[in-house]
Amino acid sequence: MGFTLRAALGALGPDARIVVAELVPAVLAWARGSMAEVFGNSLDDPRVSIREADVGQLIRSGVSSFDAILLDVDNGPEGLSRKANDVLYGLEGLSIARAALRPGGVFAVWSSGPSQKFTQRLRKSGFDEEEVKVRANGSRGGARHVIWIATRAR
Repeated sequence: MGFTLRAALGALGPDARIVVAELVPAVLAWARGSMAEVFGNSLDDPRVSIREADVGQLIRSGVSSFDAILLDVDNGPEGLSRKANDVLYGLEGLSIARAALRPGGVFAVWSSGPSQKFTQRLRKSGFDEEEVKVRANGSRGGARHVIWIATRAR
């Protein structure tokens, strides 16, 4: 969450609005405590609001209200941290995410590895998708990860 938030803030203008949803209170405490260095001052940025909430509920509440939804919830498109997260990556959850995006909005999902089935579900849900392979340590190497960049057609 920390590096993603800092990167988003650096790329967005002064009128941007970022909502961070975190279900586990301890993660928010770590972000302000022992992991504060990772977050820098991003949590205090006036463009950021922190919600102790289920990201799935937040997505369901916002029809055509988001320009982007970035998920770094599990280790990929399976509900590894919570079985209830499976709905985020299934056809129903993807349709809800698509509906929550404004036309041209982006739905991005980080994963520790590829998933052809998830790619197919994105396409079936009406997203234009691109699968980007990245290294954990950038040009220095490291584990191979995947980020799906799925766009809601205009």
